[in-house]
Amino acid sequence: MSLSLKKLAAVLAAGTGLFGLVDAPIAASGVEIHGAGSTFAAPLYEKWMAAFEAAQPSISLHYDAVGSGEGVARFRAGAADFGASDAPLPATDASTVDRGVVQVPSTAGMIVLAYNLPGVQGQLKLPQDVYVDIFLGKIRTWDDPRILEANTDLDLPSTNIALIGRRESSGTTYALTSHLAAVSPSWREEGPGVGKLVEWPNVAMLARGNEGVAAKIKLSEGSIGYVEYGFAKRLGLPAAALENKDGQYVVPSEDAGAAALAASAGHGLDEHGLDGLPASLTNPPGPHTYPIVTYSWLLLHERYPAAQAQAVASFVSWALEDGQR
Repeated sequence: MSLSLKKLAAVLAAGTGLFGLVDAPIAASGVEIHGAGSTFAAPLYEKWMAAFEAAQPSISLHYDAVGSGEGVARFRAGAADFGASDAPLPATDASTVDRGVVQVPSTAGMIVLAYNLPGVQGQLKLPQDVYVDIFLGKIRTWDDPRILEANTDLDLPSTNIALIGRRESSGTTYALTSHLAAVSPSWREEGPGVGKLVEWPNVAMLARGNEGVAAKIKLSEGSIGYVEYGFAKRLGLPAAALENKDGQYVVPSEDAGAAALAASAGHGLDEHGLDGLPASLTNPPGPHTYPIVTYSWLLLHERYPAAQAQAVASFVSWALEDGQR
């Protein structure tokens, strides 16, 4: 993240007594912490847990990558000690959680439009109005004149576009649809709207989790779908250069994602605490910014049993500082 995690930790410490326990020793052995939620951030959380457990063998951490919607549901029901979501819990929902809620922005990432077009050499470019209309089902073939106009150097096939979306309630879907609504009146007025689970007008296939969508794209010629950047990169999937708010085509990269986060870093964090930190960067400005970026959040209780509170606080404090490396 391009925000100071130490600064965020200080904001959190001022807002809840939970993080006042981070310097306390772990009083009991065999403490277990169970989390569930975001597949978007799952690879990072799994690495954090392995590193933290190696340093703190008295704490056992478990994480189920079941999607943001299911993770939030388990957290609210008390079936998970923490939830993980790419969309923060609304205040109206947070107020109904018996043990209270602390929401921690733990990381951020890019959502890319990965595709499978065998034989197409070169970088696919998609204007904002074009990729909106692909998701709306208004553009159905790869040789549509509007795609060709932006890609005069590519030999695009006449095959149908196979759009792949998420099957379950997903924070990745929430971030993408927030972006589509921000850039397109057609999406706001005619489309399925913003949500973790939406009815896509022209989806060919549905898959579960970022890894499921990425795998479907890998296997399906003519397909395109939305996944977190790391999943596409690991499978070697090409990702489109997307037009950003400044009219520039930007290929997803670590630098382009950092530029998008930097564009929002001054959104009132000092004056308004976490309320000033946007949940999703719907269309960040700047010539080098990648246009679809989202934060990912840990959902914690304000109150835990003593030994568990110490374990949770120690893990989250470690993740916000040492884990960021």
